[in-house]
Amino acid sequence: MPSAPILSANVLLDQLRGRFEQLCQNVADAVNAAPAGQVINGSEEKVRDLLADFRQATYQAAVQLRTDAAHAAFPPSAAPADGNALAEQGTR
Repeated sequence: MPSAPILSANVLLDQLRGRFEQLCQNVADAVNAAPAGQVINGSEEKVRDLLADFRQATYQAAVQLRTDAAHAAFPPSAAPADGNALAEQGTR
């Protein structure tokens, strides 16, 4: 039985690098915007939401990359040279 297509962590990293950098900036902004003495109360929910969005985007990207790898591993069949295969399929 052939093995399943492999998702490349490096490809995933390359795809998500910009989003991750933006996530870090947004987390820093949320923490810095929190009032002194209330950093957790003032930023925790925002950071949680940012991380939830990133988690979802990461998982979606990973699944899509693996799906793309599977499609690349099994290219579509070439059409028959005589062109009669489609006509013959309907006569059975």
